[in-house]
Amino acid sequence: MILQALVRYYQRMAAGGAGGIAAYGYSPEKISYEIVLAADGAVLAVNDIRDTTGKKPQPRVLEVPQPEKRTVGIKSNFLWDKTSYVLGVSATSKRADKEHEAFKALHETALAGAQDEGLQALLAFLQHWSPEQFQAPLFPEEMRDANLVFRLGNEHRHLHEREAAKALRARLLGDEEGAEGTPPAAAAGAMCLVNGEVAPIARLHPAIKGVNGAQSSGASLVSFNLDAFTSYGKNQGDNAPVSEQAAFAYTSVLNHLLRRGPDNRQRLQVGDTSVVFWAEAAGSEADAQAAEDFLSSLLMPPDDDSEAERLRTVLDGLGKGRPLAELDPGLAPGTRMYVLGLAPNASRLSVRYWQVDTLEVFAKRLAEHAQDLRVEPLPWRIEPTVYRLLLATVPNREGAMPKADDAFDNLIGETMRAILSGGLYPRSLLANTVMRIRSDGNLSGMRAAICKGVLAREFRRGIRTSEEEIPVSLDKQSTQPGYLLGRLFAVLEFVQRCALGGQVNATIRDRYYGAASATPAAIFPVLLRNTQNHMSKLRKERPGQAVNLEKEIRDIVEGLPDQFPRSLKIEDQGRFAIGYYHQSHIHFAKRDASGDAAEDTETDTDTEGAI
Repeated sequence: MILQALVRYYQRMAAGGAGGIAAYGYSPEKISYEIVLAADGAVLAVNDIRDTTGKKPQPRVLEVPQPEKRTVGIKSNFLWDKTSYVLGVSATSKRADKEHEAFKALHETALAGAQDEGLQALLAFLQHWSPEQFQAPLFPEEMRDANLVFRLGNEHRHLHEREAAKALRARLLGDEEGAEGTPPAAAAGAMCLVNGEVAPIARLHPAIKGVNGAQSSGASLVSFNLDAFTSYGKNQGDNAPVSEQAAFAYTSVLNHLLRRGPDNRQRLQVGDTSVVFWAEAAGSEADAQAAEDFLSSLLMPPDDDSEAERLRTVLDGLGKGRPLAELDPGLAPGTRMYVLGLAPNASRLSVRYWQVDTLEVFAKRLAEHAQDLRVEPLPWRIEPTVYRLLLATVPNREGAMPKADDAFDNLIGETMRAILSGGLYPRSLLANTVMRIRSDGNLSGMRAAICKGVLAREFRRGIRTSEEEIPVSLDKQSTQPGYLLGRLFAVLEFVQRCALGGQVNATIRDRYYGAASATPAAIFPVLLRNTQNHMSKLRKERPGQAVNLEKEIRDIVEGLPDQFPRSLKIEDQGRFAIGYYHQSHIHFAKRDASGDAAEDTETDTDTEGAI
């Protein structure tokens, strides 16, 4: 299913002439230099063709014959390669002489009898070249180990772009498919599992590059290199027969989707998983492009206030049951969407998740995710990405931003899967968040939203640890003990702040939050006794405020059981956090409105910007 969808996408892009999609047997590769040859093979010039528009020169991406898949063996590319192969010089390779001999042998065999002037020039160059000729100023030292191509005289195209070179490349590909020593299925042809056609089978599939954490030379999605992976005596690719052309198609389009750069909005990194997505529209390609752009904005919200507000309006509308076509007439709701998550696994790639559905279904799932997380006051200006959301589960480092490396990769992956599939959030997401709040005392809006999201989704799915729904904003009618205790703790902290003002070195939250949220019976009687000292001071200085606060405490306590709970389960600790967040922000909003001291107003570091 995955390979079939990728091959269909490649065929559509190739038919539409999309940039970055190479023809069969070719591949976009990073090239830094070109050698200009005379008709007799003499070197006329060596040109640096790197892109110099940025701070540092970057290789230029050119479509060249597909590179060989190298492991430990020596295999030469056709009409291009790095300097150790083409020139026999390298700053790192200890076998540059053997690599150069392989490049020379390949081209002497392949170009024998060639009538094309450019191919004859390359053959003459190889016959007269020796590594000792690599000298400045013609050949710069920084050229070592860079990829290079050839060009003839004043022509603007490179040798591999000449018609004769393309014809020769096609013939060589055909010879490889029927070469002696090729396994029977590959030589005679077998039914391809992807397209159902009888065709030569790929023994080794091209490498897939761009997955974070995988080998820089590329990794395989399909491969067999040990006897334990094989069956019925079949060798390598015969165990999962995929034709040469299908293998080329799916790897080419996957490498295109995984490319790095600001222009690629079909790729995002979520923890250790590289996620790509694409659309397949029944109508025009414009419908597919619009669907991809819209899903990209849902997964990676734009850092623009007007766009963020427009996106929030669409999500709110979907959450209320309005159809996508009504909210955005420019979208085709039935467009088929594909989302693939790949993670590194030694020299292979593992599929973290594979989700296929219509654009409207994905949009509704993401709207549901936004509704589950929604908590008032809203702790962010732009809807948080999964990456930013999961940063809330890692320890707060004093004087430093949280690091994504501290997050659990499996937790990030399972959370993303829950969002895309509409399933339950992992329970460890709640446990990790509660644990972090207790350990560092930072109850940010993002953490409160995570607690609310996990519990709200479980409640809606019928997993209910309480008969009360999780409130979006302050619920003064709630009788849920965990929620009430969180509210009470926030009021007691507020009383302390009002009585002591800026003289508070450490509030009760700094000292007692962890114990109060886990073992209320051991902490709240002590806190209530200490609060009377603060209330005594307030009665003298601000009697009206003291009366209001006493009433607030009394109303909350009356809703609690006769005795404080000895302990709270993890779900109730989550409700404790939500109750504290709701109540504390109501107090601070009132103080801001009345013009009281600014130092009593909390700042949620998660409210600005997307990480």
